[in-house]
Amino acid sequence: MPSPRAGAFSKEDGIGSVVFAHKTTEGWEALLSGMIAGKWVITGSWPIATERPGRLRSQESAALATSVHLICRPRSDDASVGDWGEVLRALPQRVGEWIERLQSEGVRGADLVFACIGPALEIFSSYERVETPDGRQVKLPEFLEKVWEVVGRAALEQILGTVEATARNGAAGAMEEDARLTALFLWTLQSTNVAATNNGVDASEEEADEEGEEDAVPRLKQGGFSLIFDIVRRFAQPLGIHLEQWEDRIIETKKGVVRLLPIVERARQLFGKEGVQAVADLWEQHPERTAQLQLFADAEEAIGNRQGGGRNSRRKSGTTVAHETFTARREMTTLDRVHSAMLFQASGQTNALRALLAAEQERDVSFLRLANALSALYPRTSEEKRLVDAMLLAIPKT
Repeated sequence: MPSPRAGAFSKEDGIGSVVFAHKTTEGWEALLSGMIAGKWVITGSWPIATERPGRLRSQESAALATSVHLICRPRSDDASVGDWGEVLRALPQRVGEWIERLQSEGVRGADLVFACIGPALEIFSSYERVETPDGRQVKLPEFLEKVWEVVGRAALEQILGTVEATARNGAAGAMEEDARLTALFLWTLQSTNVAATNNGVDASEEEADEEGEEDAVPRLKQGGFSLIFDIVRRFAQPLGIHLEQWEDRIIETKKGVVRLLPIVERARQLFGKEGVQAVADLWEQHPERTAQLQLFADAEEAIGNRQGGGRNSRRKSGTTVAHETFTARREMTTLDRVHSAMLFQASGQTNALRALLAAEQERDVSFLRLANALSALYPRTSEEKRLVDAMLLAIPKT
């Protein structure tokens, strides 16, 4: 169906409003493409609370708590051709201003991301078209990729700092990809603070309505937190985060949904077959050796097969960890070490936890920065929030 033309429905100084509550990027692109093709200029974007905050589908997913009201005006017939470079230079300031404004009003997570699209589009949609210096026309999907990148970098700067916000492909001094991915994931899951009620709607009726929504996230039996894959991809790609490298390590992707693994499911890869007790004993006895531990494999046999042969992994007596468990592994990242400390906390390994924290204090401030960021990002009622807060209280005061 052809896109409605702005002039056919409004005066030159008229105002239009479109209400949208779809959280898939495809849905947004279809709507916005039609509006721009119809010669509308998006001048504002306001999220208005329309959903009950306790609704089942919003728990541990990125379900929107608001409907976004897009405000638009007819584009002038003599609109100019925009320069792509100028559009890109104006975008960060525009998005930054709206992120600050929306956050001050309690808008968080996926609601904030989609509410920023409207103001960003005011720059793009005010032109008849936007071109690169060589005359190539920039289409809406390319512009929206930049919007997601700018929002992602602004979020990372707030969460972790400027170095992480500008990092790409292993820039020196920045935290590893898994820390940035986890931070963005949890940031997107944050809930908007709304005082909405269900207005007398029966819970069973609301649940039935939710089952028919196109953007519903499948309920997962496992623990952890979930986001639609396309949302995760939109953030990850422009920030140089390679999702495939973190599959089965910190995320799991099934049927178009990405699950952030809970730390209890990471114990095997962090501590190997020997388990938390064996590694805790090693931390207590040889902290100087353990400070540079490599990441354990999910299964030693699997690694042996991938490396082209079996493994002669003899187990020493007592709780001593086999020597081979500490050889030829991927290095533990800052996130791995924070999760290890949280698991020590969960299992009551106080001495090992103290040794690990002392080693991290001597290393640098990355561990503490990430732990504090995760404390602010984990949902208040989650087990991860409880563990990271308890672990932070064990850090010696300097």
